[in-house]
Amino acid sequence: MSTVPDRQHTVKSEDPIPARRSAAGDAFSGLVIRVFRLGGLLEDEGDALARPAGQTTARWQVLAAVEDVPRSVADIARALNLARQSVQRVADALEAAGLVGYADNPRHRRARLVVPTEAGRERLRRIQSEQRPWADRLGTRVGTRDLETANRLLDRILGIVEADASARLRGEGPPSPARRTAGRQGRTATR
Repeated sequence: MSTVPDRQHTVKSEDPIPARRSAAGDAFSGLVIRVFRLGGLLEDEGDALARPAGQTTARWQVLAAVEDVPRSVADIARALNLARQSVQRVADALEAAGLVGYADNPRHRRARLVVPTEAGRERLRRIQSEQRPWADRLGTRVGTRDLETANRLLDRILGIVEADASARLRGEGPPSPARRTAGRQGRTATR
């Protein structure tokens, strides 16, 4: 009968994980945590702002995405960086409520366009009338200059993250160990 040795050897992995992040990696991770917290708070606030119009943040986003121009569900999903299926569910719920309709798309036979109805436009106006004083109040507290600086920085970070994600999807650059298996299954998260 064999015995288990007191000390076992580590299994060598193909891609060793660094013991610690760099200072830049720590700072970026701190930003990600704050953005996630802010995203959750903004979704809660969005729901509160949309509630008087009988809507949710998700419905508000889709209505706002087609406010000026009809778009396909896929176009809305790309603009909002959401899964197409989750946007389809919201658009279908909005249609069932009479707030949007579907129209033929001259550029694509199967990808119909989401078009707000007059009732949908009225709901969106109501939400926007709730949102304006809220945005003014918070914007004043933060300050226009700081918000403009934050917007420029977030635009830069968005561009970097989008480029990194695009490179990863094209098979360029090293995927993380967790992404190696998850990436093959496709994006399943919905919002």
